[in-house]
Amino acid sequence: MRARQTSIARGHARDERNQRDDAAPAAPEDAATAEVRQRARAIARAGDVMNAIAVGTLNASLDVTVSEALVLALLRQNVSKYLGILGHGTTDLGNILRIYSEERVTRFYQCRNEVAMAHAATALAWVFGETPAVVTSIGPGALQAFAGSLATASNGVGVYHIYGDETTHGEGYNMQQIPGPRQNQFLRLTETMSGAYTLHTPEALRDAMRRGTETVHRPYFAGPFFLMLPINVQPRRVQLRIDALPERMLMPVLAPAHSDAYDSACLLIERHQRIVIKAGGGARRYGAELARLAEAAGAVVVLSPNSLGVLPDAHPRNMHVGGSKGSLSGNHAMENATLLIAIGSRAVCQADCSGTGYPMAEAVININGDIHDANHYNHTIALTGDIGAVVDGLILALQRRAAKPLVRSDWINACIAKKAEWNALKRSRVSGVTLMDAAWNREVLTQPSAIYAAASFAKRVGAVKLFDAGDVQANGFQLAEDDLPDDTFTESGASYMGFAASGLLAGAFANHSRYMMAFTGDGSFMMNPQILIDAVVHGVKGMLVLFDNRRMGAISSLQVAQYGPDFGTHDDVRVDFVAMANSVTGVKGVFGGWSAQELAAALDEAYRHDGLSVVHVPVYWGRLDEGGMGAYGRWNVGPWVPAVEKLYGDQTL
Repeated sequence: MRARQTSIARGHARDERNQRDDAAPAAPEDAATAEVRQRARAIARAGDVMNAIAVGTLNASLDVTVSEALVLALLRQNVSKYLGILGHGTTDLGNILRIYSEERVTRFYQCRNEVAMAHAATALAWVFGETPAVVTSIGPGALQAFAGSLATASNGVGVYHIYGDETTHGEGYNMQQIPGPRQNQFLRLTETMSGAYTLHTPEALRDAMRRGTETVHRPYFAGPFFLMLPINVQPRRVQLRIDALPERMLMPVLAPAHSDAYDSACLLIERHQRIVIKAGGGARRYGAELARLAEAAGAVVVLSPNSLGVLPDAHPRNMHVGGSKGSLSGNHAMENATLLIAIGSRAVCQADCSGTGYPMAEAVININGDIHDANHYNHTIALTGDIGAVVDGLILALQRRAAKPLVRSDWINACIAKKAEWNALKRSRVSGVTLMDAAWNREVLTQPSAIYAAASFAKRVGAVKLFDAGDVQANGFQLAEDDLPDDTFTESGASYMGFAASGLLAGAFANHSRYMMAFTGDGSFMMNPQILIDAVVHGVKGMLVLFDNRRMGAISSLQVAQYGPDFGTHDDVRVDFVAMANSVTGVKGVFGGWSAQELAAALDEAYRHDGLSVVHVPVYWGRLDEGGMGAYGRWNVGPWVPAVEKLYGDQTL
């Protein structure tokens, strides 16, 4: 794994140089600006806001604009990085960010597309654990950022969204507001996604920031928080006590207080011989606990796309992914288990086959921090609280009742045999297979072979893998052989095309970064190709591997499986993505070739580039089974609906 500090520093220096080059000749600062700079400088010298107050270089009580008050309030929650596209609605906030960024208290990263910057912010919080803020104005910009926040919300990631909003005096329509005679239109819109607040009254900042941290820093399935900042409110003065502003929320570890819930769960575990643990995305931090519970309960573990690596790939109880796509082994365990232990799972339709993934299950033990998700199924014992604490409590209860772990040899051995089948199938599909493809008019690599080669390369160099939507995502989570939970981030929550390429930008912003590789299809990449420019501006060092089948392959395959022909999901336009990449100074485009050997050489060449590299890989799409990894579950879509809904209706779970 390569060190990232040099490239991070390079990106910061380039950022500052670009800002200086674009600026008009400096004029003498007025008194108000000088005061802002003095406060920012005091914070920079002291290290943070509260230290500046403690050493006496910053007053605890301040008379400042609302824009500066918001920046100070976010600093209290350790939010100092802003991804933005400044507009007419954010000029005042932008001016404060300029001064604070010049004094190195905040960092501002100019982006080129609001959807892309929302994805980059999501990746910064999700992959690297840093909470950023997204800044734009109402209108098309906010609508695009709001659309991108679907990935944030669907994956339980905390990010602040700050939108310059319409004025509060009602003097007439504001440009780019949502038309209509109703107040707070953007507030109405954004609060359907997650927490939202309009700072109509400046003195309400304390309440807004408390609600913000309760959303963004929630320990169980966080989300985006949308702060509407009216244009005319931003420059208003407000008397502010910094030490009265809410800090970042820290919740204590919670678990059931009484043993009866654990004992009830133990009774189920002792009674059932075929037990499956379904590890959702919320379980990705608790691999050691899951392994101990599986051993104590005689259970096997089935993964969701976002819990890859929670157990090492070769762990004998790891049955790999299960669901609508799933795997032979993961779906076998789900189909045959009589007891489900769901951990950190929302039971999304594709994760539990539209509610039919456990046809033989008679009962559920659901471990989740969210009360609603913990009670998703019937016949459930809900153990709500911190997953690690709850699992520890359950293991202790099992040990208290029995000295030895429960043994389910027949069940474990049957599941292990199914996993061996899956591994054999996988080996046959990833061994450099090429097939004749009509679009390319020659033999090209299959997606499994190409994706597996790139994923294996990522594992060898210690890279983080970001997966985009579609076939690349589905084949990717079926093929990944992760041993650690932070090696793969697949945007399966919203399946948002363009996430992976945009997410590469986070690698340039993170304090402690890793080399990142984005796995994307041609369709997904063209949704957000801005990374080609943003990567150079901000100093991204990473790789984008573009698997090109000249279509939306996942939907084409779905159409074929459901109705026979594919329709409206492909084109005949051949794009030279290598030339496109090389047209941007600083980006290196590499052709991935037609064989596994050529692809391996291309990946090596791309990795050596000191910046963003793009590897273009033509891949097969067609009706041959060898072209993909297959599907092993059910989904309540199209002509399958009657059968799936009948199965769901016949179940009591």
